[in-house]
Amino acid sequence: MREKIIQKATELYLTLGFKSVTMDDIANALGISKKTIYVHFSNKTKLVEAVTYELFETVCEGIDGICNTSKNPIQELYDIKIFVIQYLKDEKTSPQYQLKKYYPQIYQRLHIKQFKKMHDSVKKSLQKGIETELYRPDINIDFISRMYFNGMTGIKEDAFFPPDLYNIRYLMENFLEYHIRAIATKKGIEELEQQIINNKQNQ
Repeated sequence: MREKIIQKATELYLTLGFKSVTMDDIANALGISKKTIYVHFSNKTKLVEAVTYELFETVCEGIDGICNTSKNPIQELYDIKIFVIQYLKDEKTSPQYQLKKYYPQIYQRLHIKQFKKMHDSVKKSLQKGIETELYRPDINIDFISRMYFNGMTGIKEDAFFPPDLYNIRYLMENFLEYHIRAIATKKGIEELEQQIINNKQNQ
């Protein structure tokens, strides 16, 4: 039952937002009593924490799978973008913003976990890009990895990129191009432009 509660809560939170969804909403959606939820989670904060951590692990598993199968680091970034957008449902309710505003301690712990995971993953990808001559050999891998994390999380800040002006798909696609053009070789630029064409055809 615990997993069913987390699964349904995740679905509702991503669709309607952390703030909007009540414990009653989750209980009604599952056809159970609210007391049953409280057997597994003493309060809403504990449930939000469980949902965000499980979501993080699930997304990490999906990204790891992409990293292991993509033909090159540039395609890998585009495949990850597609996966994240589909999985997080375009973040229509700005879950990152709501988590930061209403559950700041959970947000901060998750942010640190995200950085550790992404920093390690991106460094490996950058190294692979250098070895395959898609990225310039003189780039500072550690610095670029940190900048990538900062940029990818920064574009999700509603205060700087209002959702009524920029949707998450547009932001991610343009940030990826910005990032890759800054570090790519001529060979890398050719691969990037092919990915942009493929991306437009698949939309």
